[in-house]
Amino acid sequence: MMKKLSLAMAVLLAGSLTACTGNVGKDVSKEAQTGESTTAKSEDGSSGPVTITFNWWGGDSRHEATQKAVDAFMAKNPDIKVEVNFGAWTDWEPARALEFQSGTAADLSQINMDWISNYDANGDTFLDLNTVSDVIDLTQYDSALLDRSKDSKGGLAGVPIAETGRIFYWDKTTFDEAGIDTPKSLADLRAAGATFKEKLGDDYYPLTMGQYDRAIFMTYYLQAKYKEAIFSDEGKFNFTEDQIKDGIEFIQSLEADHVIPSIKTIDGDGAASFDVNEKFISGKYAGILEWDSSASKFKKALGDARELVVGEEFKDLADGSNTGVFTKISMLYAISAKSQHPKEAAMLLNFLVNDPEGIEIIGTERGIPASKVALEQLTKADKINPMTGDAHKKVLEAAEFSMSPKFDDSSLKGSTGLYTEVFGGVSYGDYSAEDGAKMLFDGFSNVSN
Repeated sequence: MMKKLSLAMAVLLAGSLTACTGNVGKDVSKEAQTGESTTAKSEDGSSGPVTITFNWWGGDSRHEATQKAVDAFMAKNPDIKVEVNFGAWTDWEPARALEFQSGTAADLSQINMDWISNYDANGDTFLDLNTVSDVIDLTQYDSALLDRSKDSKGGLAGVPIAETGRIFYWDKTTFDEAGIDTPKSLADLRAAGATFKEKLGDDYYPLTMGQYDRAIFMTYYLQAKYKEAIFSDEGKFNFTEDQIKDGIEFIQSLEADHVIPSIKTIDGDGAASFDVNEKFISGKYAGILEWDSSASKFKKALGDARELVVGEEFKDLADGSNTGVFTKISMLYAISAKSQHPKEAAMLLNFLVNDPEGIEIIGTERGIPASKVALEQLTKADKINPMTGDAHKKVLEAAEFSMSPKFDDSSLKGSTGLYTEVFGGVSYGDYSAEDGAKMLFDGFSNVSN
């Protein structure tokens, strides 16, 4: 459903964003320094330079690489000027939502997967990229990924930039101190909980999980056990309230077996994320379930004194053969359906994902690329972090399902979402497993098609 914002809210948001973004999120024009230039045909057939707009969010390294790529694109296409707008994630989506609704979105945008259903419900916000397939080399993408990127009318709403999934990372140093191998199965993990408590102490755990991590691992368990996705490809919620209760009880059994600390314990650590949590950094929390693209961040957090290794996806969550693992498209590039220069926007898009120069500049700033030619080029050039590459390979090999954008609906995910409320509340003892199951069942049903 299209997110509806009142005019008053739109004005307030726009004013707030203007006041707060400063130099980070403001429009930054990037013009090629050229001598003689060729000219492009504009939409009305007249000749002259063309200006297109491009926006994205991210951190400083992504900003730097993307601006460099834009400069390189303009150097190759001196008749096209690209004006860019970039910033951090905070307040980014509300600003873009206003633009999508008002028809003032950038020609080219970096988008999240759920933006297709949230802002393109009628299939008229994002251009069907099949109409510019003579410019964008769509043959570089797996057809299944492209199918997952379609809008309600069957049009290709975006080009997948990267695919990602979660996998275990283990602090091997702590497991060595406990005298055991890193877990290869759920049975190993449960046994490690008892060993850690006995040999290392009550404040050592083989794994730690926040509320969203628990929602994902619960889903792996349910999908492995019941052999169907939590949401169908059409967005229909597939599980019963009793099945959700089963999943919550599975997560709570990990607390009971000293596999994971309670949410109260984690909250007491006072850290915003595990990569800055002293208990993870010191090895007291010896495992995490994280995105395959996050390997470098957590390895860096541990430093040279500790050894972080990529784990395995478990096949004994249910009957010993299914992993329940799902993957998701982490982000996409989309062109506004109202763009006056869709061909030029498509040229920039293709440069970023399929052109050798663009591929080299962008690297893995947006994850391991979904483009086959980009993956091949970066692999041959040894530009993919070996640990990240290993994690990504294991995730793709183990994956059995595609993660629906419904799973990350704002009513479920985030600091005020149901995952935080339910898994935190059950862990604290504020809710029973039955209470939590009803809340999650209702929440999943509300976002279901």
